[in-house]
Amino acid sequence: MDGQTHPGRLDAAQLGAELGDRATLVQFSSAFCQPCRATRRTLAEVAGMVDGVAHVEIDAEAHLTLVRELDISRTPTVLVLDAAGRIVRRAVGQPRTVDVVAALGRAM
Repeated sequence: MDGQTHPGRLDAAQLGAELGDRATLVQFSSAFCQPCRATRRTLAEVAGMVDGVAHVEIDAEAHLTLVRELDISRTPTVLVLDAAGRIVRRAVGQPRTVDVVAALGRAM
């Protein structure tokens, strides 16, 4: 985590989608962000491989209140939530598949 002050937990109402049974990958994206497209593919692939993991993509520009609460300053930003919606990992930039899988291992 980055030490910034922000909510430590997110729920389905804030995300606009259901949390995964075991973990949730939350991706903040913007319309013209090239790395966001690759990040979407990576996270969707991992969510498809690991049972109980959901991938939720959030348009940062359309959810400015949440972006401010979480101190999101760049896209893509990925949050890894555990089953209860607690933020257990945070990364900025395009993640590698192996790093996403490792972060999920710590979340579950």
